[in-house]
Amino acid sequence: MTTTTATQLPADWRDFFALTKPRVMSLVVFTGLCGMIAAPGHIHPVLGFTAILCIAMGAGGAAALNQWWEADLDAGMKRTAGRPLPQGRMDRTSARDFGVGLSAASVLLMGLAIGWLAGVILAVSIFYYSVVYTIWLKPRTPQNIVIGGGAGAFPPLIGWVAVTGDITLMPVLLFAIIFFWTPPHFWALALFVKSDYAKVGIPMMPVVAGEASTRKQILAYSVLLLPLSASPWFIGGTGAVYGIAALALSALFLALSVPVAFRRKAGDEDSMKPEKRLFAYSVFYLFALFAALVADRLLSVQGII
Repeated sequence: MTTTTATQLPADWRDFFALTKPRVMSLVVFTGLCGMIAAPGHIHPVLGFTAILCIAMGAGGAAALNQWWEADLDAGMKRTAGRPLPQGRMDRTSARDFGVGLSAASVLLMGLAIGWLAGVILAVSIFYYSVVYTIWLKPRTPQNIVIGGGAGAFPPLIGWVAVTGDITLMPVLLFAIIFFWTPPHFWALALFVKSDYAKVGIPMMPVVAGEASTRKQILAYSVLLLPLSASPWFIGGTGAVYGIAALALSALFLALSVPVAFRRKAGDEDSMKPEKRLFAYSVFYLFALFAALVADRLLSVQGII
């Protein structure tokens, strides 16, 4: 690997923070926290904070390793060219060591403070994203984001296990919801940044299979997401507050995917309003869905529902 710029600028704390992909981390932390709150049982607030800190550290470490490995690819894409490594604000060895250190510390702390089941799942999630997805899947197959979606689906499972110490059907369903949400979420983005991926040779679905196929698959996953999102209610794991919210949010997700799927003529990246609308809503969707899960749990505990 070589550095991506000729001049190496000094890195500061903001560059290391940027390596953790803070916007992505916020969603990871939120879903992990929601999984913890929704779980039956109780965890001491200090231990709960520690578990969420470990999830954040693990996600940040994996993101840093992702950027260390993909620094040259990031330099070639408009969307990622401003990151610390492509800009030459940090050397790659520092990014790698930061990622490894943060990842290892998160797993060790999770195992010692919370439990080794949670620690092992966290370790698997880090390995899944930084190695299975980043190194193996992403450069080799258009199914990269489908299989790799598991990396971002672990946090609510980890949060649940931190409280209960075991794995049941409910956290598995929460994992599955994020797993099946990831392809339509990410492919909506890939449609309007397709040229970036094509330029650096990443075989994202729109580049390899074409836009028409990608759009139909977005619709297919959106259809699957509707009953899947409500499945925690169907099995009795939540109440009607979550169930009704899940059905309403997923119905709107499906409705927004229809104009994306059946768009007759693809526009350029600046005119893809349906795709950008779906991508923006998909982020809101996951926040709102897991917020409904927490609201349902809190109302149930209070005896309101």
